[in-house]
Amino acid sequence: MNILAKNRLPLKIAAVSVLAILGLLLAVPAFADEPGAGAAAAMGVMFLVMAVVFIAAYVYVSLALQAIANKTNTPNAWWAWVPILQIILMLNIAQKPVWWIILFFIPIVGIVFMIIMWMAIAEAVKKPSWWGILLIVPVIGLAVPGYLAWAD
Repeated sequence: MNILAKNRLPLKIAAVSVLAILGLLLAVPAFADEPGAGAAAAMGVMFLVMAVVFIAAYVYVSLALQAIANKTNTPNAWWAWVPILQIILMLNIAQKPVWWIILFFIPIVGIVFMIIMWMAIAEAVKKPSWWGILLIVPVIGLAVPGYLAWAD
């Protein structure tokens, strides 16, 4: 039984959010009487859609990291839900030094070290290291954390 089967709360939150966004999209024409109000309402709806997508991606990655930490018996799996601690948890899973966290805040260097770290995470869960390189492929990169977490 996977973690989503046990906890349906994220799915319920996503469903309610989608219904709220649809309601706002239907309300945009009501603001058409004021000049510029329709554009402002459309921007608000776009912001809300982006916020929901960001929250859904954050929950997905956090669930995947927590599952990977549990799979590799890494202590403090709950760190997957705290932003900076999330990076430290990934470094612990990858068995890399914690001072590497400084490198993640350097623009180009951070991307390279993130790929190296995900390659080590893939090896930690007994998968080929090239799965870490797939993070830079736009659509496929979204599936990497889930595959590493829940694939047998």
